Amino acid sequence: MPIDPKLPYDDNNIFAKILRGELPCQKVYEDEHALAFNDIRPQAPIHVLVIPKAAYVSWDDFTAKASDAEIAGFMRAVGNVTRQLELDGPGYRLMVNMGGAGHQEVPHLHVHIFGGRQFFQMIAD
Repeated sequence: MPIDPKLPYDDNNIFAKILRGELPCQKVYEDEHALAFNDIRPQAPIHVLVIPKAAYVSWDDFTAKASDAEIAGFMRAVGNVTRQLELDGPGYRLMVNMGGAGHQEVPHLHVHIFGGRQFFQMIAD
């Protein structure tokens, strides 16, 4: 169910529990700013989620409140994951869901990395 990104951060969300080690994940990458792991319901042959280690509800929350170092570190982590998975050659898709209209389901910022197949072409109006 989509979440309201304007609500305060919920320390009991699934990604907060993963960060605290209360729930397992199939870790792909980790550094001081981010944790990346395989999605439990993959939508592509490669489907990895990258989450910041700090408590940010959404992309909007992150870009408004994170320090420059956190933003740079998180973006570099996403790039490190794509290179580690060797997606930089064939290509990949990044997606961030934001709020109800964007179908965000977990109240913790996360970037989806999709790879391993051809994706449909978006047609502009």
